[in-house]
Amino acid sequence: MKIEVKLFATLRPYIKGICDTGTMEFPFGTTVQDIVTTLKIPDEEVRLIFVNGKHETPGYVLSDGDRLGLFPPVGGG
Repeated sequence: MKIEVKLFATLRPYIKGICDTGTMEFPFGTTVQDIVTTLKIPDEEVRLIFVNGKHETPGYVLSDGDRLGLFPPVGGG
């Protein structure tokens, strides 16, 4: 199945060289956590998860055509 994966801010480097288009192929039954693991993103680096614009959890099972957005913790001062 095809998933559109978008990484934001400090997470962007994890996808460079792996996928230039943002769309990746995964087997059916893939969870958000599976993608985080595949991209070798440390769990503590992912703070917000959105699937098709809706907040989800790492255990969420993705479907063909989903749009996944991963955001790091936000810093400020």
